[in-house]
Amino acid sequence: MRVLLALPLLWVSGISTAQELDPTTGLKMATGWQAVSTTCIRCHSASVITQSSGSREVWKSRIVWMQETQGLEQLENATEVQILDYLAENYAQKAASRRTLIAQKLLPPNPYTQ
Repeated sequence: MRVLLALPLLWVSGISTAQELDPTTGLKMATGWQAVSTTCIRCHSASVITQSSGSREVWKSRIVWMQETQGLEQLENATEVQILDYLAENYAQKAASRRTLIAQKLLPPNPYTQ
């Protein structure tokens, strides 16, 4: 059974544009996605990438960690640059996604405090 991925629509100045996703991996199809697909998906699922975010430095630190602890080979410089460019552009650091705390005055009384 093949699962079809929904293509999200991005709204920019009132104009909608579809971000095309690779139907096999779910990765955003942009410059460098093939390098990510052939290099990264050999060891882990694409969801590790699509559910993550980070700055270029964060992605670089993850690659170094995988090389030092998980057996990822040293990448050719051009391949590493392509992968980092792609990840930093398409899975960039997100703003904090946790909701703000509820104001103390709006919370019910704590039954465990005296």
